[in-house]
Amino acid sequence: MIDFHYELDFVLNNEIKYSDWITRVINEEDASVGQLNYVFCDDSYLLSINQQYLCHDTFTDIITFDYTVGIKISGDIFISIDRVQENASEYEVLFLEELARVMVHGVLHLLGYEDKSAADRNVMRQKENDAMELFHVEQ
Repeated sequence: MIDFHYELDFVLNNEIKYSDWITRVINEEDASVGQLNYVFCDDSYLLSINQQYLCHDTFTDIITFDYTVGIKISGDIFISIDRVQENASEYEVLFLEELARVMVHGVLHLLGYEDKSAADRNVMRQKENDAMELFHVEQ
């Protein structure tokens, strides 16, 4: 089950579309959806989580907590809407495009993809691109 939670004045329109898309991305990797929670928040909320749980004192766009067991993908994905808006502006893309990319980025981490090395980042970016194409396919 995929749930959406809001810790700020933002609501994702058409949650079902996003939920169906994320489910398809997970299924494409021969995995299934367990309990997946998206928490949309602001910079200060995510900074607090970053400091408390990861001992990092920096802003970030996403933090993913992995509770996956086997092929049942589960986790909490916290996304800073402030960072997504800023990144969308910086990369000159639409806000909803950047938001979708960040949402799938978290899921890809839960699926075992990393982005620590250049090679890993290239694989992650290709997986993101593939997922973005899937998002735009008529359902």
